[in-house]
Amino acid sequence: MPRHYALIPAAGVGIRMQSGIPKQYLPLRGKPMLAHAVDALVRTPDIAHVFVVVSAGDGYIDALVDAAAWPGSRVGVLRVGGASRQESVQNGVQAIRHRCAADDWILVHDAARPGLTPALVARLIDAVGDDAVGGLLALPVVDTMKQADAAQRVQATLPRAGLWAAQTPQMFRCGLLQRALHQALASAATVTDEASAIEALGLQPLLVQGSLCNMKVTLPEDAALAELFLGMPQ
Repeated sequence: MPRHYALIPAAGVGIRMQSGIPKQYLPLRGKPMLAHAVDALVRTPDIAHVFVVVSAGDGYIDALVDAAAWPGSRVGVLRVGGASRQESVQNGVQAIRHRCAADDWILVHDAARPGLTPALVARLIDAVGDDAVGGLLALPVVDTMKQADAAQRVQATLPRAGLWAAQTPQMFRCGLLQRALHQALASAATVTDEASAIEALGLQPLLVQGSLCNMKVTLPEDAALAELFLGMPQ
């Protein structure tokens, strides 16, 4: 049976958070943001191993791992982070390729989404099943969408029917994900998530209902909302 591995790119610096430390290490409800994401994946029985991708000079991850006391057989640190998310994921996949079969699943999750729960991970795994492409958590767009021009004036109102906001984890076969990321690099294409790299191959990932709690922390005010969600019963 194919195994499930989780990969968390955590080499960013989070400039928009205006913090003195990388945002993935900002404390939320008593522990670093990154720890919440890892915890959810570690507590998911179907996940065989969680890999955290950090920069070579990361000075925070060792203390986090020591304090969390995660099972050593379930969590590993890869110091192969790149200058972008795309590069970090590609380096991470390459680093674990020796232990992942081509048909094993890799679930890539943002370090800045601390509201992930084992139930959401299980929902994604169950929905994707043995799908030929893979899939991702996402939310249908409910707001009215406006397209702006260069002067930040409304150029058009976009129909929201069929629009989804992508979340993570995004779950794809190891071999397919590696091929998609390699093609994106070879074509100098910038992909903002793994699904877009898969789409560039002409494939259509499955959209699986996510949750507002699984929001991405990008701006300082997002942290307060994330803490509110983390305080809710799972």
